[in-house]
Amino acid sequence: MTEMETIYKKLGISREVWEFGEIIEKSLEPRFREFDRTAEYNQLKVLYAMQENKVSEACFNHTSGYGYNDIGRDTLEAVYASTFHTEAALVRPQITCGTHALAIALAASLRPGDELLSPAGKPYDTLEEVIGIRPSKGSLAEYGITYRQVELLENGYFDYPAIEKALNTHTKLVTIQRSKGYQTRPSYSVEQIGELISFIKERRPDVICMVDNCYGEFVERTEPSDVGADMIVGSLIKNPGGGLAPIGGYIAGKESLIENCAYRLTSPGLGKEVGATLGVMNAFFQGFFLAPTVTCSALKGAVFAANIYEKLGFPVVPDSRESRHDIIQAVELGTPERVIAFCKGIQAAAPVDSYVSPEPWAMPGYDSDVIMASGAFVQGSSIELSADGPIKPPYAVYFQGGLTWYHAKLGILKSVQALIDAGGLCLNKKEGEII
Repeated sequence: MTEMETIYKKLGISREVWEFGEIIEKSLEPRFREFDRTAEYNQLKVLYAMQENKVSEACFNHTSGYGYNDIGRDTLEAVYASTFHTEAALVRPQITCGTHALAIALAASLRPGDELLSPAGKPYDTLEEVIGIRPSKGSLAEYGITYRQVELLENGYFDYPAIEKALNTHTKLVTIQRSKGYQTRPSYSVEQIGELISFIKERRPDVICMVDNCYGEFVERTEPSDVGADMIVGSLIKNPGGGLAPIGGYIAGKESLIENCAYRLTSPGLGKEVGATLGVMNAFFQGFFLAPTVTCSALKGAVFAANIYEKLGFPVVPDSRESRHDIIQAVELGTPERVIAFCKGIQAAAPVDSYVSPEPWAMPGYDSDVIMASGAFVQGSSIELSADGPIKPPYAVYFQGGLTWYHAKLGILKSVQALIDAGGLCLNKKEGEII
């Protein structure tokens, strides 16, 4: 037994599972090289933005209270704007998560009587209460903002004739969700998003096009802001935080829109001028610097998962050969028991709380029990190795993250091992298929 086999055995991976993983990994070497080249390009893009905006040691200083004249905060926002090629950016620890960032952007841009349109069908679950699809205190619906969505075609892509019909004089903002969320539709490429934005702008140039960019940053060499998005929105405990940001979110786009978002985040009359950073700037800067390579590791893990589980006979979205536009890998496991076993395997691979056994629970913002595996250094960080899913048909689990490729690899092997140990599948050593 080699040293590598021995260490995997100590971590609970049987020889047959390890060998199966080695075969899959070997077949992915050409795709991994492509990911590395994209990471190199994006790394240089971020470095150039930091040099261009003269990031200095003074940017890491601690501020408190009102946070007036916080040079680090202002410089970081300039770095984000330069990287994403936008006029301005709002990057703050006071933005608690991606849903919060989206809620700020929507509330800042919409007024009573306006209509919000989603051309990509149902939004992510936690936005349903923000919008008012599911009644909630403080929703947009309570302020007289209406909502309409255009269902996707059977293949998961945009229904352009229906979108054209849905656009009307009340439509103020179009929200486009890049990643699939808890759905098994495709995630959209920057090019596809650009085509949709062009279609909308040709018919209604005044409509604001906002893209929920969560899980998509640095997956490609361009971002939705490069193809016409007026605002892009995301969370720092996903891709752009690089695993180091302990909290935070960002909104980048046109200066007038970002100004409105800042007034919504803090207060009318104060805007971007206030908001102490409380010592997180070093982590925000360094995390953003590392984000391209961390995202690359997560991408490798996602493709590895797709190839492993497709070979085992499970439906996966995207499939093993498709191009990648976010770090999420969906696997349809077919039963609640398999979803739970998968998540327990991911949890067992974690550096933190590996001994904990995750269970489904009524998580706030969702309409069914959800199971989440995330033994992370930052609570709930989706760029760290994690898996989650609602306990409802088609019983799909959503795998993402991995600060390093090696950790992502271990997580997937542990999920396979957990399914085998729970009786959820048997591995044919020769074919790597369910028997």
